[in-house]
Amino acid sequence: MLNSLLSTSSSALAGTTPAFQPEGTTNSPILYTPSLTQYIRRKTSTVTIGDVPMGSDYPIRVQSMTTVDTMDTQGSINQTIRMIEAGCEYVRITAPSVKEAQNLENIRKGLRARGYTTPLVADIHFTPNAAELAARIVEKVRINPGNYADRKRFEFIDYTDAAYAAELDRIRHKFLPLVRICKEYGTAMRIGTNHGSLSDRILSRYGDTPVGMVESALEFLRICEAENYYNITLSMKSSNTQVMVQAYRLLVQRMDEEGLKPYPLHLGVTEAGEAEDGRIKSALGIGTLLEDGIGDTVRVSLTEEPEREAPVAKALIDRYTNRAASSTPIPAITTYPVNPFQYTRRLTHEVANFGGQNVPRVIADFSDVPVTEHKNLHPVGHFYLPEPDKWRMNDLGADYIYTGSHPAQFMLPNGLKQILDFSIWQMNPDKTNSFPLLTTNDYLSARADQIQLHPRLNFVRISLPALSDELLGLLKTDLTVVLLISTGNAHAMPELRRLFVELINRGLTTPVVVQRNYPGIPEVDLPLYAATDVGGLLIDGLGDGILLSSANSSADELKRLNSLSFGILQAARTRITKTEYISCPSCGRTLFDLQETTALIRQRTDHLKGVKIGIMGCIVNGPGEMADADYGYVGIGRDKIALYRGQQVIKKSVPADRAVDELIELIREDNRWLEPTLESAF
Repeated sequence: MLNSLLSTSSSALAGTTPAFQPEGTTNSPILYTPSLTQYIRRKTSTVTIGDVPMGSDYPIRVQSMTTVDTMDTQGSINQTIRMIEAGCEYVRITAPSVKEAQNLENIRKGLRARGYTTPLVADIHFTPNAAELAARIVEKVRINPGNYADRKRFEFIDYTDAAYAAELDRIRHKFLPLVRICKEYGTAMRIGTNHGSLSDRILSRYGDTPVGMVESALEFLRICEAENYYNITLSMKSSNTQVMVQAYRLLVQRMDEEGLKPYPLHLGVTEAGEAEDGRIKSALGIGTLLEDGIGDTVRVSLTEEPEREAPVAKALIDRYTNRAASSTPIPAITTYPVNPFQYTRRLTHEVANFGGQNVPRVIADFSDVPVTEHKNLHPVGHFYLPEPDKWRMNDLGADYIYTGSHPAQFMLPNGLKQILDFSIWQMNPDKTNSFPLLTTNDYLSARADQIQLHPRLNFVRISLPALSDELLGLLKTDLTVVLLISTGNAHAMPELRRLFVELINRGLTTPVVVQRNYPGIPEVDLPLYAATDVGGLLIDGLGDGILLSSANSSADELKRLNSLSFGILQAARTRITKTEYISCPSCGRTLFDLQETTALIRQRTDHLKGVKIGIMGCIVNGPGEMADADYGYVGIGRDKIALYRGQQVIKKSVPADRAVDELIELIREDNRWLEPTLESAF
């Protein structure tokens, strides 16, 4: 029934026009991925980087970047060795000027003397002369097309076509020497676009968009190809995961359309932050692309020691080592009704507080945890205060709890609702304030036998193999149902996506909660897997709720899964419940202790729901890189800080020991400061 149903649906749509229309195409095939349902790695050219080649014929590579001053030769050598031993296959080192570029030779010689041959990558911003020197020394040079030949003044320039062509000619003359040096020395190059450092020229012509990011790289790539230089990788980094994913997809599509070589891609979410939030954000962006076979090297940018980044990158990569062999086949998608290059939330009707214009909801799994005392709800953000005899909820308060076959033994707070297994709900005396979860068979039988269900909200658990014409027909006319979708397929996100595609193509606007269960998954991997599986759907506007489970039902695990659920929604930009920190991972340009400062700012401001704070180690990463931030904290000299409101500098040369207080005062001036409350402390 399933294959017949899905093949009929796909063939019926084969002649229709897709929901997305890349410029200049009609009924275009999906070029950004080999398959939306099979794990097939995108075929790329091979790039020679020392003795560690990159491309689809080789494993996905792990890399990171040093954080010590590049002029500290021994410190750079020692840190590079720690990174290599942690799993890095390439090590990037900043070269902000000619003197640092020259010192790369000493670092390289020191590593070779100790038996380490890992390729080194020079990171260049603003300084073509440093790039030209570094290209003669190390195996690879990274340039940022936003600032290699341009300066950013945040000015709009109305170019004529002739004036823009003249600008491209100027860039060509400035960039050609590096291309020719790389070609002569066999040096690889990464053309690495950053969302926050697009030039005024690109912003004026294409706007602050994924299209602008892609065009920024292609302008430089076309110059390389005209010189028959092809030893190139590309990247499209942003701290905004939606923009990052869309830009990489569009880059692949545009290269295919122009007939350019299929260059390998370096994946990363820039300024992801620290701790679990940084891992969630990185996994959501990087994992979404890896699921579709895109990516040939990974750098996870955390505000931590660089050797801690490599294991996270490796965990993301290792998930796909045997993916093709371990997954169950999924019926193909002939026509994709979702625009992969622009976020649009799937159209749904409202059921209770699901779907429609509601934010995605969080359901906590208490099916293995008896809810007998008020304190049982503390892990999911609900707190009973005996003295005023009231309930308080913090910003991470779950919306529903699934108690399965064990109803809660007391009246729940107003902001929390209970979901019970259907058979238990039928016997529950309070059917009004609790809601049933039905299996597919429960639902079909209940509809056939006209059994009374809840008049406002019923959850129905379905999976892709369980779909049938009968089920879809009933769901289409039932305005009380929210679907709970799950899968046991190793290729989980694409199977769930395939289910969404079927619902859209059949015209169903039923809200959907995505459930993922992770029994036996290592604790450190669970946030990475969940962020990929659920976040990869949310980033395309698919999903109206989240329910995460693991084999551990302790209070600590419930709290962690609840926080993880909200973290995924925030990283996908679909529900903002926390302060967001856009903090760079530090490098040799950093002018203050980034990790300590980030921790201090977080400690003082993490109760400011929805406020975005950029914390940048140097001017290279700000203000452009924190383009999405409300406030910025940017190093401009040794222990000297500039404070920003948006992209406008408000205070310059603030001593570092006063800068956090001054930042808070700036937030106060804008009437966005709130004093921490009791519930925010939980």
